[in-house]
Amino acid sequence: MHGILLLLHVLAATVWTGGHLVLALTVLPRVLKEKAPRELLRFESAYERIGIPALVIQVVTGLWMAYRMVPDVGQWFAFQNPLSRLIGFKLILLTITIAFAIDARLRIIPKLSEQNLTALAWHIIPVTLVSVLFVIVGVSFRTGWFW
Repeated sequence: MHGILLLLHVLAATVWTGGHLVLALTVLPRVLKEKAPRELLRFESAYERIGIPALVIQVVTGLWMAYRMVPDVGQWFAFQNPLSRLIGFKLILLTITIAFAIDARLRIIPKLSEQNLTALAWHIIPVTLVSVLFVIVGVSFRTGWFW
């Protein structure tokens, strides 16, 4: 069962992180240069169809695997335990991602225009960095980099 959960988790992470890297490194610079909010919205609407389900799959499989590794949920933020430390870091990164997503969805995207493209960029860049950190922390479960 762990292998299936891990496979689904990693596949979803490739979609989530890969999509954000494409957005941040190719789409966003062009959108900012051309001041083209419509192009950004086009990418976002297409990407959300696979990106949001990928994030949901990551959350479900991640929580499931965390519970299998550390069944005492109260220990998930016990940073003195190496596994708990990584689970805690992942949950902190998830909280940051959700906070940026809610803010962008409710405050910026409904009023997206040439004038506030930079505000959305200041959401896209951190979420992309956080998604890469998700991968690094995830790999650390196997490599022990952050233990």
